[in-house]
Amino acid sequence: MFPFFSRSKMSDAPEVNPAPAKTHEPHPLDALTGGAFSAATSGERASRIRDWLATQPAPEQLQEVFKELSGRDKGAARAVRERLDEIRRAKGQEAIAAEWADKAQALLAAPKLNIADALAWQRDAAKAGAPLSREPLSLLKVQLADRVKVIEDLQHRVQVQREAAVLLAQRIEVLSTKPWRDAHAALELLRADVARWQEQAQELTGDASWASVEARFPPLLDASRTQLLVVWEAFQPAVAQAAAAAEDVSAPLPPVPVWADELRAARGLPTEAAAAAAASAAASKPARVAKPKVAPEVIEKAHQLVRDALATLEKETAEGHGKASAGAAAALRAVLKVHGKHIDNALEQQVHTALVAAGELEGWQRWSADQVREDLVAKAEALLNRPEGQALGGRKMQETLRNLRDQWKQADQGGAPNHALWKKFDEACNAAHKVVEAWLDKIRTEAAEHKAQRLALIEEVKAWAQEHAASGDWKAINRSLYQFGDRWREGGHVGEKIFAELQPLWKQAIALAAAPLEAAQKESLARRHAMIDEATALGAAPALRIDAVKALQQRWQAEAQTVPLDRKHEQKLWDAFRKPIDEAFNRKSADRDRAVTELSARDRVVLDASKALEAANATGDAQQIRAAMQALEAALRGQAQAAEAVATANKDAQSHADAQASAAPAATEIAAEASAEAAEGGDTAAAAPAPAPAAPKPAARPVVAVRGDDRPGMKKDAPVAPGRGARPGDRRDGRPGDRDGARGPRSDGRMGDRADRGGRFGDRPAFEDRGPRLGDTAFRAQREAMEHAQLALKKLAAQAHGEALTQLLTAWEKRDAALVPGTQDLGSGVTASVRSAWTQALSAAPKGDAAEALLRLEMAAEAPTPAEHIAARRMLQLQLLTRRNDPAPTQTWGQDVARVLASNSDAANARRLQNVLKTLLRK
Repeated sequence: MFPFFSRSKMSDAPEVNPAPAKTHEPHPLDALTGGAFSAATSGERASRIRDWLATQPAPEQLQEVFKELSGRDKGAARAVRERLDEIRRAKGQEAIAAEWADKAQALLAAPKLNIADALAWQRDAAKAGAPLSREPLSLLKVQLADRVKVIEDLQHRVQVQREAAVLLAQRIEVLSTKPWRDAHAALELLRADVARWQEQAQELTGDASWASVEARFPPLLDASRTQLLVVWEAFQPAVAQAAAAAEDVSAPLPPVPVWADELRAARGLPTEAAAAAAASAAASKPARVAKPKVAPEVIEKAHQLVRDALATLEKETAEGHGKASAGAAAALRAVLKVHGKHIDNALEQQVHTALVAAGELEGWQRWSADQVREDLVAKAEALLNRPEGQALGGRKMQETLRNLRDQWKQADQGGAPNHALWKKFDEACNAAHKVVEAWLDKIRTEAAEHKAQRLALIEEVKAWAQEHAASGDWKAINRSLYQFGDRWREGGHVGEKIFAELQPLWKQAIALAAAPLEAAQKESLARRHAMIDEATALGAAPALRIDAVKALQQRWQAEAQTVPLDRKHEQKLWDAFRKPIDEAFNRKSADRDRAVTELSARDRVVLDASKALEAANATGDAQQIRAAMQALEAALRGQAQAAEAVATANKDAQSHADAQASAAPAATEIAAEASAEAAEGGDTAAAAPAPAPAAPKPAARPVVAVRGDDRPGMKKDAPVAPGRGARPGDRRDGRPGDRDGARGPRSDGRMGDRADRGGRFGDRPAFEDRGPRLGDTAFRAQREAMEHAQLALKKLAAQAHGEALTQLLTAWEKRDAALVPGTQDLGSGVTASVRSAWTQALSAAPKGDAAEALLRLEMAAEAPTPAEHIAARRMLQLQLLTRRNDPAPTQTWGQDVARVLASNSDAANARRLQNVLKTLLRK
């Protein structure tokens, strides 16, 4: 017996001990990372890594953990990699920060700081990625900004001092036009203002940042100081001299004309103007006529102009518009220079008061500047706080920031600076400018890419030109050149300077590539002009050669398909080529139309018959339509007969002797024609009696063919004329196999009687001359009339068929055999025996069931069966499959109708019978 087990206990094979379970030893880095490597899930491992990163581990530890963790869990290693990248960036930013800190300290240490250099430092440092928000760059940035603000403040104060000097000079000028006592009263106030102005100017020049002011501002301050001191040094002595002259009569008068005249009037002396007038009057001749007075219109015009300018100035002054009031004051002074001599003292006093008020407003009232600045700060801060989806793009942001800074400069010119608002405004603009910087970086990157693409395209065009220099496929070359042009236009935006460099290279490359095509186009143009000359010669020829025109057009098409040209140019050449040929064809068409017009009198009979047939079609009477059709056919035959009679009469008149010599052949021919007419007599009598001709027609021959296939036998309603058999094997005498049965006995020679007949086809009558052809109008009219008549007859036949079916159903309902239509009304499908069976079924009493008969009728007509009878129809079809020798329903539908008529009539069965008979009666 064999053991049950394959291995016995005493086997020599060593026993295989099961492997011990694998023990999970802790990872060496678990203690460092808080058990991240022994975590059960990826989420837990990532959480422990984040906790470990919060302890700020050393870079070496981060590198070691990332090296081990990146192969196990890339998701958890991502946080470690980001920390390493951040440390690497921080090291790079420290070097960059040190570099830009040295540059900023150099700028601050320089004795002269250029504002543009300071702004460029901040912009370039941001582009280089320097950490401007960290120390020491943030502190250096603030120091540079403060230094720039101090310099800008100095420049602004220079402008203010310049305007103040101008205002002081204007005040002195205005006082020189007033009484000297007013000037003397304002002297101390003016002295204090001038001294204060000089102190402020000295403070400006003594500032430590004065050397950093732009070069155009120190000359402005010096010029204002010189102008003010000149006016002030002239004004002080004049006031002192006027005061002395007022106290001492012998003292000299001041150099100011207004004050001098006032002092003369106080002393009782005539004024300078009165003395000059008296002297001039004394020096003038006694007979001299005095100057005429000024016209009232001129005075009124002067007053009106001064009042308008004065009203404008007062309005601007009241609204507080400093710059606008200065312009209005200048305009008023310009009007005074021209029309000031024509105004009265009251208006002049108003003018001087308004000018003084405008000067004070321009100099000291700048109250609206801060309100404008606050609005600008709000607009700058709102640039980055726009609703979602409405953020400004780079270009729009750049334009908006530029406009805001320009408006701030205008506001600074109208009032004292506000450093707090400027700081807020500048910070908001710098924050918004980051969008512009990102956009500019993107534009530069795209421009570099577009430049590289365009250079690659130029090289591709050059290589393509060398490769296809010997190619003759001009259409493919033209297509490729257009594709190159489209790619160049769609190559993206580049700067104007770069485009100016690339455009000549592109033009040179594309010109080299297009040179073979342009040479081929030049040769093609020469050939096309030659073909245009040939077309002109063909069109001018008296007889138009159609074959030459077709050959020339084929040559033109071959040339156009070989060498392409510009579409507009090619169209112009084609028009020039086609014009003479079209003119020649138009002349030919005009000649043909004239010929048709000349033949219209001969076609009048056919046109009248066609119109009569159309009128008969409109009546709907079948008898009238058939009569009109017979009349039209007669008109067609009569036209040919009349033309033949005219031709025969002309021949008889020319030669009577020839007619006598050929009397015997003519008699034979007339006999043959008489037999042909006898053969056609039955056809003519069946159609309609033709109208009798006016004179007997000699040599009448049967019509062989007319236009439009109007031959007898070709129309459905005309029987075939007797003649040859329908098939080649049929004999004329009805005896198959007898080839010569219809010929009769031969003559002496084998070919005797065939020679008399004139050859193989001598038994056929010769083709007759049918006269002139029908004109196009007459032919189309008779053809359309015939088609309409045939269609009307078909409609009438269908209508009659429906009436017959209705009569049959009425006879079934009333069970009256007399109402059954005749065989002719029912159609060819119903024979006399079938109609007799129907009448017998209607004459007898109703009996039987019509269900099976109706199903057989529906199967024969292939008509649908009502839903409730579909099961019965399927059962009947299965039964018919077993009755192989029984006739099919299509063969017994007449008997099935008789069975239906023998049963009782109801509405459902009548509807089913009507549906099937509509189809069966037409077969």
